[in-house]
Amino acid sequence: MPFQQPPLPYPMDALTPYLSEEQLRFHYGKHHAAYFKNLNALVEGKPEAAMTLREVVIRSTGPVFNNAGQAWNHTFYWNCMDPKGGGEPTGELAEAIRRDFGSFAEFQKAFSDAAVKLFGSGWAWLAADKDGKLSIMSLSNADTPLKHEKEPILTIDVWEHAYYIDYRNERARFVEGFWKYVHWPFAAKRYALRGQVDQLD
Repeated sequence: MPFQQPPLPYPMDALTPYLSEEQLRFHYGKHHAAYFKNLNALVEGKPEAAMTLREVVIRSTGPVFNNAGQAWNHTFYWNCMDPKGGGEPTGELAEAIRRDFGSFAEFQKAFSDAAVKLFGSGWAWLAADKDGKLSIMSLSNADTPLKHEKEPILTIDVWEHAYYIDYRNERARFVEGFWKYVHWPFAAKRYALRGQVDQLD
């Protein structure tokens, strides 16, 4: 199969108590895995099978995009968290956040609001344009900044399957807990790369 689901960057129980092992086993082991399985079935024998996953996301539409987008988005999302994460970013990304949002606290509130208030299923993203200007994007279903010529920097998954085992309908509590696990070095690396393809893609 051309597209392989990458391993989680930490053990299944590493994000407890924020996300339980059961939550991760269903989310990563079933939902995320299914997107790769479906994508491989859809592109078998087609030109997309020879592309990178990032290229498929950018170029495709319909069912191929839905599954490619979700496969890529989830892989990105897992890397946005770390068992020893939290705190605030430093360096170039921190400076850009202050420049474009006024302060880290203002950014954090705006990002949380975008995640909590997004109607239905989707993702809240911190994204950068080609000049490095940051913005927050609330995108539905499998949509991603890659489809809007922007580079993903940080995301949270607010599909119900991302949190329902642990939080039921309390999306706001799930979003609040995310900040204690954000992997800022990963986000900073993505901001520094801005469009340069790396091993994630």
